[in-house]
Amino acid sequence: MRISTIDVTAESPYQVVVGHGALEFLPQYLADQRRVAVIHPPLLRDQAARLGASCECELLLIEVPNAEQAKTGATLQACWDALAGAGFTRSDAIVGLGGGATTDLAGFVAATWLRGVRYVSVPTTVLGMVDAAVGGKTGINLAAGKNLVGSFYEPYTVLCDLALLESLPEREMRSGMAEVVKAGFIADPAILSIIEDDPARALDPGGDEICALVKRAISVKAAVVGADLRERTSVGRDVGRELLNYGHTLGHAIERHEGFRWRHGEAISVGMTFVAELSRRLGRLDDDTAERHRRILAALKLPTSYPAKAWPQLREAMNLDKKTRGDGLRFVILEELGHGAILDNPDEGVLRNAFESLA
Repeated sequence: MRISTIDVTAESPYQVVVGHGALEFLPQYLADQRRVAVIHPPLLRDQAARLGASCECELLLIEVPNAEQAKTGATLQACWDALAGAGFTRSDAIVGLGGGATTDLAGFVAATWLRGVRYVSVPTTVLGMVDAAVGGKTGINLAAGKNLVGSFYEPYTVLCDLALLESLPEREMRSGMAEVVKAGFIADPAILSIIEDDPARALDPGGDEICALVKRAISVKAAVVGADLRERTSVGRDVGRELLNYGHTLGHAIERHEGFRWRHGEAISVGMTFVAELSRRLGRLDDDTAERHRRILAALKLPTSYPAKAWPQLREAMNLDKKTRGDGLRFVILEELGHGAILDNPDEGVLRNAFESLA
């Protein structure tokens, strides 16, 4: 059993446990809890039952819809009603089992039930492990945009059992790798080299490469979050937690435009390609690094293009991005590998032309 731990510095510090067999540690993190509710999607019903049975707690299974369809006010209300019906108190705990959307929802349920109960995150996808489960951001979507309602709430621990990836559909593996690639561009270029050496091996859920990539990507996020938990306002080259939003301004707009039928990583892949091209056109990023985005993402068979005719709708959707301030749109861009910056109020013509180059 190969296990590593990554410390996350926060108001309530916690550890991320990574490796094959990490789930074996769950009982010790719930040893003093009376009951546990496992929030899970339909496909993980049996896994949720086994998870609960491994702990000496009363078990409540709360099934929620798949993927982004779970992140709604109606589902949140249903979770609260289930906890109320079971009489859950502050001596009880919530476990989120599933992809990033499930853990986002479960974390928000834990943050809001009785103003906060113990929460353990068990991500089952690459995306969930390297992005959603670490950092304390929880929330749901609205029709107006993604993650517009939520809270900062740190988990008690995060258990990333890499064995769970072995049954993951290939499309989910590829989607999650977009966030891994992002970590490479914003902070750890070694990630990019591992992928470039053999993209197929990087996608092998049983290989050594995926273990190294997941650990590195989590370490990037843990370091950024630890330095700026609450995402203070970044200015110029002084970029805090907003650095993690690289590629997300356009990416979230694409997700909304697609009715959340696209995987998160697929949309972020286009978003990173766009913002790299935007940076290049503004003279802020060299040609090779901008083109490297396309090469690596395409090697992972992730999308790097989008129809030009969608620009008006996407541009409108970006106005509701969480990074937008009262004085206009803002982007996280790269000025060189591993060094981000904030771009405020870019020229509309340059924005449009950069997007049209992706068509």
